Order: sequence, then structure tokens, then C-alpha cells
Amino acid sequence: MDKINVIKVGGAVVEDEASLQELIHQFATIPGYKVLVHGGGRSATRMASRLGIESHMVGGRRITGEDMLQVVTMVYGGLVNKRIVAALQACGVNATGLTGADMDIIRSHRREPKMVTLEDGTQQLVDFGYVGDVDRADGHRLASLIRPANGMQPIVPVVAPLTHDGHGNILNTNADTMASTVAKALATEFDDVTLTFCFEKPGVLADADDDDSVIPTINTASYARLKADGTVSGGMIPKLDGAFDSIAAGVRRVVITHFSDIQASQGTVIEA
Repeated sequence: MDKINVIKVGGAVVEDEASLQELIHQFATIPGYKVLVHGGGRSATRMASRLGIESHMVGGRRITGEDMLQVVTMVYGGLVNKRIVAALQACGVNATGLTGADMDIIRSHRREPKMVTLEDGTQQLVDFGYVGDVDRADGHRLASLIRPANGMQPIVPVVAPLTHDGHGNILNTNADTMASTVAKALATEFDDVTLTFCFEKPGVLADADDDDSVIPTINTASYARLKADGTVSGGMIPKLDGAFDSIAAGVRRVVITHFSDIQASQGTVIEA
């Protein structure tokens, strides 16, 4: 069976040297075809602060004005992405860095202002700026890198959370959304796609302060309850939204787990 692993790593792991090296080691030992999708929001926030640019987040999503767009393009597509590629090359992984604009693999449109429910329950009309909502992804082009013809060496894509609109504009796109988009696109090219969201926690927690409170499985009904009672909020919502979208689109397995367990069966498994 034609299998592939899509691993999404959060910014907190990417930005800690010891954690990143452990993740790179774990990823390098995954057999067969694989893709790494990364975040880097904390690095972007720090760089913006150094440049005197204020950061704003609403519902786990970054407001991206013109100045912030320059920062995220520089940080995500450059500093963070190439750092990961270099580390993988040092481990013998033939990696290449990509954004959604490269090879036109992911195209999006600028998000329209929308009503957002804030953590206090109130609603606010929010203009997210240069944030991209995905329109389409080209799994065939991506697969042509991963398993090239004519005996060429397979390539491992390292995908940064940037897309484009087809009119010359780069757009900031949520990294969890990027990971689910890549996994769904590859589900049309591979028989067995596993999507793993890994970060600094062992899974989705019933108690944010207790790492032993991992919720072993989440289905659509329990997800609705977890959002309603506030157990799941903020940045975990786009992660889980992407997980359920991926399952619906043919991704065989979705797991949310600690970055040291990406080959194990630990963490939270998402069920339809």
C-alpha cells in the first residue's frame, strides 16, 4: 500500500533548540514518504517586536497587516523553514523548503472581514488583513516531488504556512490549515495518509494544567461539547477543525500528540 506521513510541528517546538533536534531525529527515522509542515508564530511575534510592529491575535489567528505580512514571509519562508531544511539535511533527509506559492501547490484568497466570537462570548467584526483562506491544493504536483519518476531520489517537502492568490500576493495561512490541506491533497495521490499534529503537549487535554488528562479520542459529537464548555478553545480549534476536514476528505488517520511520539500510538485520535 502507498503510504505517506504528514507531520505538522508547532512553533513552540521549532523555536526550542533541544525540542527541534529531537523532532528532527524522530522525523528522520520515519520510514517511507513524508512531509513536514511547520509553524513559527512565536518567532514572528518576537521579530515583529524587535521591529516595533505590534502583534494581534483573534481566535487563535494572527491579524496580518502589510508590515506583519513582511515579517511572516521573512520568518516563515526564510529563517524557520531553512533552519529546518538544513537540520534535516544534516540527518540525511533530502529535504526542500516550500510555500504554497512554490509550484503553485496551494492557492488561496484574502479572507473577507468576518464576525468572530471572542473568548468572553461577545462577537466582533474582524478584518484579518493579508490572511489566506485556501481555495485549492495540487496534490499531484506535490506528489511528483515526493515520488519522482525516472529513478530520481525522493524529496521530502518542508512546507511553510504561506500561500498565494495567483495575482502575485503572498498570504499568511494558519499552519494547522496548511497541514490538513496538504494531507487532503495527498489523499488523492496516496492510498494511506496519516496526519499527525505534534506540539509540546501529549495530546488534547481535558485540563490544560494536567498533562495526564489526555483525551484519547474525539469525535464530532464530543468535539461540539468540548468547544461549548470551553475545554477546547483558541488555537486548538483550527487544529481540530482541520483534523475533521481531513478525515472527511479521505485521510485515514489523524493524531494530535507530543513531538517525541510522532511514530507511536499515543495522544488524541480523531474519529469521524
